[in-house]
Amino acid sequence: MKTIESQDDIIVLVDTFYQKVNKDELLSPIFNNIAKVHWESHMPTMYAFWGSILLGTGTYSGRPFPKHLSLPIKQEDFYRWLLLFHTNIDEQFSGDLAKEAKTRASTIAQIFISKIKSIKGEL
Repeated sequence: MKTIESQDDIIVLVDTFYQKVNKDELLSPIFNNIAKVHWESHMPTMYAFWGSILLGTGTYSGRPFPKHLSLPIKQEDFYRWLLLFHTNIDEQFSGDLAKEAKTRASTIAQIFISKIKSIKGEL
């Protein structure tokens, strides 16, 4: 198994993950029909996001949470996202940054779930 070492590895991680998302019966409609993600602009943003988190590139600046707040997404959707993300990492990568990617994704999902529940009064 390969370790995550470069921006090329980040691109592989992100590309293969979103291939899974686009095939998933729960997540694909959210991304494509509801959020209407423009993939050509979304992918470079995700490369920058994960490159900044895992490699310290500092290429991402933004606020990802507000974009998610208006979507009709539930806790189960985040859990599926997380399952696909972890599965994708485990299929391709090993090492400290692979573990870090899974930890960061889990933290992001939990923060987003908590914030959405709090803002929508679902606590």
